[in-house]
Formats: sequence, C-alpha cells, structure tokens
Amino acid sequence: MRVKRGMASHRRHKRYLDAAKGFRGGRSVLYRTAREAVERAWANSFVGRKLRKRDFRSLWIVRINAGAREHGLSYSRFMNGLAKAGVSLDRKVLSALAIYDKEDFAKLVELAKSKLA
Repeated sequence: MRVKRGMASHRRHKRYLDAAKGFRGGRSVLYRTAREAVERAWANSFVGRKLRKRDFRSLWIVRINAGAREHGLSYSRFMNGLAKAGVSLDRKVLSALAIYDKEDFAKLVELAKSKLA
C-alpha cells in the first residue's frame, strides 16, 4: 500500500498562504512566491525586533538631550552629573520626564549641575 502525501503538502502550503494574507499580487496567491515573501518577512521582523530597541534608545537620548540643553547642560554632562548624584533612572523614564513633567526634570538638571560643580 502506498502513502499519498497530498494532505501534508496541502497543509504546508496553506500555512504559508495564510501567513501571506494581505500581501499584494501573486505573493498572496502563488505558493512559491508566497513562501519566499513570508520567509523574508519573518527574517525582517526578527531583525526589526532588535532594531526597535536601538531606535527607542536613540529617541530617548535625543529627548533627554533637548531637555537638558534647555537648562544649559549637554546630554553627556547631564548623565554624568546624575551618575555622580547616585540617581539611577533609566533613559525611558528620563525622556518621559523631559516631555511631560518639565518641573521635575528641571530639578534633576539642577541636581546634576550641583554635582558637576
């Protein structure tokens, strides 16, 4: 008795075609094209998850720098002053303070200035 493999390949094809839903043209209809597109998309999404961490960190640094320079201090000197003061807030929190709570951020800048002097 021979083994017919139609179900296995149909299931495999369906998995890729379902993942390609929303792609344009043959990339969502033709199995081979869809598989190439989906595998490339998966690879890019893996890379994108790593890049997102870099992008957010650089965004936070830009915001902190802008907030610190409003008070006459560069980013690097501000972070150095905070380290000397023993303040261990991460960049995400500092950037949120720089945008939404300018008074508290100004106090942190003054603290950093006092430790640098």
